[in-house]
Amino acid sequence: MATAERVLAIARGELGNTENPAGSNRTKYGKWFGLDGYAWCMMFVMWVFWKAGALGLLPKRTASCGDLMNAAKKAGQWVTKDYRPGDVVIYDFPGGAATDHTGIIEKVTLTGVVAIEGNTSEAGSQSNGGMVCRKTRPYSQIVGVVRPKYRQEDDDMNIDKLTDAEVLKLGQRLQAVMGRQPVSPALAPELSEAKSKGITDGTSPGAFCTRAQAAVMTLRAAKNGKI
Repeated sequence: MATAERVLAIARGELGNTENPAGSNRTKYGKWFGLDGYAWCMMFVMWVFWKAGALGLLPKRTASCGDLMNAAKKAGQWVTKDYRPGDVVIYDFPGGAATDHTGIIEKVTLTGVVAIEGNTSEAGSQSNGGMVCRKTRPYSQIVGVVRPKYRQEDDDMNIDKLTDAEVLKLGQRLQAVMGRQPVSPALAPELSEAKSKGITDGTSPGAFCTRAQAAVMTLRAAKNGKI
């Protein structure tokens, strides 16, 4: 399952792409969708998610901003605050329809969002400009966002969802990996002395130490007059 970063990486690769010919609404995005020659901001979003293998993370395949918004509301994927990179943002510009335009949020700022959008322009028309651009938009223009069902980066290892046995197994694996790391040359002489004094057996020098182990080593050092 795709992550937000994969979707954004593909979107960034499309920056600067334009209609051909200019003013025609003809793009590879519309051709892929099956509506070449029509306004294509949402078709660009759909194409990016498809290219990322993530089209199924959206509630619907559609070329309409309003249609995707309504589908997201029914699916529980409509969000109106706490926006995130990778969200599909829906805008309402002054005048016109209630849902004018869309894009994929790349960054959230104090005053709005930075998004990668199709069928906009660096200057001039913002919702039918014929180009893929990076745009900075204020919160006042945002109706809300569609939150794709991404695999969050921490879902691969969500500790809260692991059983005690799984956490223990993970800890043992981590200890094994860390334990194979060599001790630094700067610590080697003192580690050797600690071994000779019986403070530690010196095994797995890079592994983590439990409180019990630390207490025992401290006690051993005290008995040897080291503290």
